[in-house]
Amino acid sequence: MTETNAELVQLRGRSQLTLPGFVRKTLGLDEGDLFEVSIRDGEIVLRPKRVIDVSQAWFWSQRWQDGEKQAEQDVSNGATHAFGDAAAAVDFLRARAEKAMRRKAG
Repeated sequence: MTETNAELVQLRGRSQLTLPGFVRKTLGLDEGDLFEVSIRDGEIVLRPKRVIDVSQAWFWSQRWQDGEKQAEQDVSNGATHAFGDAAAAVDFLRARAEKAMRRKAG
């Protein structure tokens, strides 16, 4: 990793530091963002962290993200289906599930 800019900051009362504007802008940081703080080889390391609400964690699982990527590829490749109504979509899905079950039992 290369160092792009350097600027002195001062430790203020209540152990507060102000991040320079170029750091906030370069990394897209906003007020209220969270950081992981560690010490490595005598240096302070700050890593921006995004916290995921536990009720939304499923969306960020590897399996779900892989499915999202596959869905994007399918849409890009035109591998989609259009249905006149919800009942037609459900019928299509049931037929595919039955076909998959027959293959598995096969």
